[in-house]
Amino acid sequence: MIVFITYRMGITMNAPDSTRPAILFTAFEPSGDALAAPIIERLKARAPGVEIYAWGGPLMEKAGATIVEQSVSGAAMGLGALKRARAVSKSRRAIKRWLKQYRVLAHVPVDSPAANFPICRITRKLGVKIIHLGAPQLWAWGAWRAGKLRKLTDLVLCLLPHEVPWFQERNIPSRFIGHPAINRELDLKALKTMLHGMPHGAPRLCLFPGSRPQEVRRNLGVLVKCFEELKSRHSGMAGLIVASDASIANIVRKKLKNFPGGLHMVTDQRDIAIAWCDIAIAVSGTITLHLARQAKPMVGIYKTDILSWLGSKILLRTPFRLLPNIIAEQEIVPEYVPYIGGPRPIVRVIARVFNDSQNSAYQTSELAKVLTRFSNKHFADEGAVLILKTIKGDAVETASEMQARAKRDEAIRASKKPKKQKKSKKG
Repeated sequence: MIVFITYRMGITMNAPDSTRPAILFTAFEPSGDALAAPIIERLKARAPGVEIYAWGGPLMEKAGATIVEQSVSGAAMGLGALKRARAVSKSRRAIKRWLKQYRVLAHVPVDSPAANFPICRITRKLGVKIIHLGAPQLWAWGAWRAGKLRKLTDLVLCLLPHEVPWFQERNIPSRFIGHPAINRELDLKALKTMLHGMPHGAPRLCLFPGSRPQEVRRNLGVLVKCFEELKSRHSGMAGLIVASDASIANIVRKKLKNFPGGLHMVTDQRDIAIAWCDIAIAVSGTITLHLARQAKPMVGIYKTDILSWLGSKILLRTPFRLLPNIIAEQEIVPEYVPYIGGPRPIVRVIARVFNDSQNSAYQTSELAKVLTRFSNKHFADEGAVLILKTIKGDAVETASEMQARAKRDEAIRASKKPKKQKKSKKG
């Protein structure tokens, strides 16, 4: 018996009854779980005949994926570096065994290049199409690994606008699909009506300590010290720690024990908290784009140890480290990334915002310009369509191919232009 599977975009494939076509997602961090979920949901709608399996998390499962193994749980993220490496290695061996039993059309590695590259080598040997979701940030630290990526991908789905030119210059097929933190529906007026349960006071400061246990433990202390020093200058100030989930909230409680006066905490209320505050201190990461989505003034920080600080000076090749600044190609958000100092420099920056509204207005205006770089992008739908096109075999041009096509098109246009006749000179 033959099962016919017809994609809404026009792909038709045949499969033996015992081996239904499948797409495999592999994600190893909560951010990857959130990144993949909306695309999985769109794939299920566009290609209902294809099974979607994942090493992933609860959001991917809710979107419709069959979770083979929970690989992004809070417990896994809390493991030490050695135990974490062992857990990923164990998952890799399990994936290798699993691949022998399923007819996988495409592998979608989500972020986490260190964990995903070895899996890509396995799926590449099997002839599986590989579509990276979330570009490995080789432009920041690992240009020398571009050759490896070129061998291990059929397409890179880029989340940031500057990434495509970088990859295509190195003949790595890529497409910009937007970013889920920015290209999403958000009713700002409705958020303003949901602030009744938030702390009272002015000015209002949000603290975003990070989404990974280790970075929360490393950064929370300096964030709270910033609040305490600012509170001593502005007695009516209200502060809010925003925990990304219950496990992060538990770490915050254990770390702080007693909250300073005027400082509160909420869990899983990111957008409401952003609407509530006047300015935020955020640990570097995707949260800075969520803040940019509301054009909210912020300061970026990533507290680290001296060895990591020195290493970043050697390895990181970008002039800016915070995502809004990378996109803008200028520093519009004060950034302390990486950082080994205390609260005073950060406090001075925030005090200037509190004391002069022009500083706040400038950042708000520049963040609004950043948002225009993402106009007319539909992250989930574009990602799903490009995955299905890659499975079908529709080629994605490299930079050299695009340039060659542009030259051919220009030559054709030039040949069709009527030649101007020279006017004869009167004697």
